[in-house]
Amino acid sequence: PAPVLMAVAGVYAILVIASLLVWWLQRRSGGGQGELAARVKSWWVMVTVFAIAVFIYQPLSAVFLGLVSYLALKEYFSIIPTRKIDRLVMLAAYLAVPVQFWLAYRAEFGLFMVFIPVWVFLLIPTLMALTGETAGFLRSTGTISWGLMMTVFTLSHMAYLLFSGGAANPLAGGAGLLFFLVFITQFNDVAQFTWGKLMGKTRITPAVSPKKTWEGFLGGAATSVVLAGLIGPLLTPMDMLWSALAGGIIAVAGFLGDITESAVKRDLGVKDAGALIPGHGGILDRIDSLTYAAPVFTHFFRYFFYP
Repeated sequence: PAPVLMAVAGVYAILVIASLLVWWLQRRSGGGQGELAARVKSWWVMVTVFAIAVFIYQPLSAVFLGLVSYLALKEYFSIIPTRKIDRLVMLAAYLAVPVQFWLAYRAEFGLFMVFIPVWVFLLIPTLMALTGETAGFLRSTGTISWGLMMTVFTLSHMAYLLFSGGAANPLAGGAGLLFFLVFITQFNDVAQFTWGKLMGKTRITPAVSPKKTWEGFLGGAATSVVLAGLIGPLLTPMDMLWSALAGGIIAVAGFLGDITESAVKRDLGVKDAGALIPGHGGILDRIDSLTYAAPVFTHFFRYFFYP
């Protein structure tokens, strides 16, 4: 849809400005700002891949979003302690990914909502019990089930929103809804980081994420609310007030997803979940905010705006 094309063009304009700014900062600092430059370069790649995969051809979109979820689950399994005997269970977890995204592609809401939280949740401890190994049973069941919920079930809401949202959004279809969700979530991360750098003094959770401050959180959330109110009416059926409310919900949910993933990494003693994306870490490090924002926004929008 034309509104989505215009929105993507706007993102590229922002990237051009960011690239010029980084170039100027590097010249001024004599070649510094290496991490910032790597982050901007990665954003060019991520935006391009996301735009091509999600907005060109719907079956490709389902495969791409499912691949992101698979890579996030794979990273999660690589950093948690697992038992050798649980390999069959982990295989079952991987096989759940295409099924969940197929249900999202078909917009089968009933099965989509219960496949992992009910059927896979029951399957995992059953498979573990059948192996006969009880040492570490509860820990393994909990960590694998939690990983599936956070990297597959939650993220699959992006696909459900994309494939089911057309009927509720004649202006820009499911693509407009997905763009709104992802853009506001990622923008909120950048805005909170920026406000935190400029004004951050009061830490929110020092033991979990020492760099998160109330000033950064509130400044980023306020900025996200304003931006959501401006672009929401162009991409969704929501008016300015509803869009601003949605922006606030996404900002809060994204923050909670971020600190939750930070708590996991702190517990495991790792800084980044991976190194796939230069300057950003791994897939999990980039989509941690979406693990909360995607399901929260999807159900908010579905409750108030689906026919």
